[in-house]
Amino acid sequence: MINKIVKSVPEAVAEIYDGATIMIGGFGEAGSPIELIHALVDHGAKDLTVVSNNTGNGHVGLAALIENRQVKKMICSFPRTAQSVVFPDLYSKGEIELELVPQGTLAERIRAGGAGIPAFFTPTSVGTPLEAGKEVREFNGKTHVMELGIKADFALIKCRIADRFGNLLYNKTARNFSPIMCMASKSTIVQTRKIVQAGEIDPEIVITPGIFVKKVVLVENPVSENQLLKENRRYP
Repeated sequence: MINKIVKSVPEAVAEIYDGATIMIGGFGEAGSPIELIHALVDHGAKDLTVVSNNTGNGHVGLAALIENRQVKKMICSFPRTAQSVVFPDLYSKGEIELELVPQGTLAERIRAGGAGIPAFFTPTSVGTPLEAGKEVREFNGKTHVMELGIKADFALIKCRIADRFGNLLYNKTARNFSPIMCMASKSTIVQTRKIVQAGEIDPEIVITPGIFVKKVVLVENPVSENQLLKENRRYP
């Protein structure tokens, strides 16, 4: 009987190894898997390459993982936001690498990775520093830049409802990057607010099929990143 549910958050991230590439969902409070990220801080895997929309906020979540010096490279669209303090400081000191990717291109690179497409062409970034070193071609009289698909060893994802097969439903903006990250990663680890019986989720409304998920852990009352930021909290 297939059962992808694990008993604890530490158990869920236990197999993440040094040097791994990890996709982390987010796009706001709804999709940020804070508990999984904090467990990875406790776990201590280092020299990680992280693919995410931004570099985290304050001193919690992804920012805490970076501050704990576990991340060697970020691949993201927004390395500096209103509440990001850790990454800008380390980057200015030359202590962390950055691959900057326009947001739509980032989404398509992840989707391409999950679909087995090694590369594609886009007009985004033509004539900018992000074009440097990349193949350029003309299509229908318009210049395009070649971008590579991205794959990862692991994905850390937060969803709203899951079953023991790993079928997932999301909450609002959590659906943004998370489904394609599940497809592009060898091992997807999911924290969910609710686990339902197999067959209880209508197959017609499943967003991520269980074939793309390896582990599911129940976190009924996840912490609020915004609340942690208001309280100026740090992790650990």
